[in-house]
Amino acid sequence: MALMRRQSLVKFDAPLCETIVETPKPQGREVLVRIERCGLCHSDLHIQDGYADLGGGKKLDTTRGMTLPFTLGHEIAGIVEEVGADVSKGLVGTKKAVFPWIGCGQCRDCLNGDENLCVKQRFLGVSIDGGFASHVLVPDAKYLLDYDPLPVNQAATLMCSGVTAYGALKRLVDRPRQRNLLLIGLGGVGMMGLSFAQAMFRQKISVADLSPAARDTALKNGAAVAYDPSEADVVKRIVKETEGGFDGVVDFAGNEKSMAFAVAAVARGGKIVVSGLMGGNFSLPMVQWVYKRMTIEGFMVGTLAEGQELMALARAGKIKPTPMKEEPMGDVQKWIDELRAGKVVGRIVLKN
Repeated sequence: MALMRRQSLVKFDAPLCETIVETPKPQGREVLVRIERCGLCHSDLHIQDGYADLGGGKKLDTTRGMTLPFTLGHEIAGIVEEVGADVSKGLVGTKKAVFPWIGCGQCRDCLNGDENLCVKQRFLGVSIDGGFASHVLVPDAKYLLDYDPLPVNQAATLMCSGVTAYGALKRLVDRPRQRNLLLIGLGGVGMMGLSFAQAMFRQKISVADLSPAARDTALKNGAAVAYDPSEADVVKRIVKETEGGFDGVVDFAGNEKSMAFAVAAVARGGKIVVSGLMGGNFSLPMVQWVYKRMTIEGFMVGTLAEGQELMALARAGKIKPTPMKEEPMGDVQKWIDELRAGKVVGRIVLKN
């Protein structure tokens, strides 16, 4: 009997452990994918912890409905190994990236194409077993995307950090004021955002991060200016250099300090898109909100259609690869610890 190996969550707020189980057999529209690569995402840390920080000592419980052992990992690319009876056997042996943001398929949001908003979602590596394993069972073949001629590492990461950065930036594309753009937070998603922004916008792209290494990497990868948010009087400098602030801001960090910086740096009439999940609480005086006429929009992961749009752009050579480091799947806990400690620039991609 075929067996699959997994790096599993066996207890919340504890290291992952290897578990070995029977390889699942796909039924109906299901597809079994042998995993070649799976990216490591900061949201994996929240799931391992069992909570997200709401600020003020409050926590959002992320353990509800989860049965342990559970397999994290949602940036998946691999080879189709077996298909259910309702899927063409021609898929077997093909290389695919896996779109993980899968809904119930029946609710209003799913029927509208917004499966990423589904309250009964089946997100791979979040609600159902994911990619820190030798195999993953995908609920429907429609969530498999061709990625040739892209490198497999890039293809995998497009399905989370990629589609998150792309979707967040799309929320700024049709704004009437397009003088300038600031990206805050240069982790895996932020670095993806820098790459995509250069393909999606005409203006020069500015970035901000507390890490000198991250700022230096961003400058080497196309950023025009890199700000240190902790620098004294940095906001005064930004307002002067930009003639009033930034028309568009994407906060890829999503914590109290990054949002305070975003609000200070945004221009009157500007828009902030928040897609980071580092957590905390955010408050803003109503008078300041109205006076600056700012728009603030929350965003987390994109739709299947946006994933397909992004993959088409990448396959056409319109998006530059971003910094990545490939490591063995068995070392995933080591790299979770490094990511938690802020020692990772770019994306860690785990290899079977």
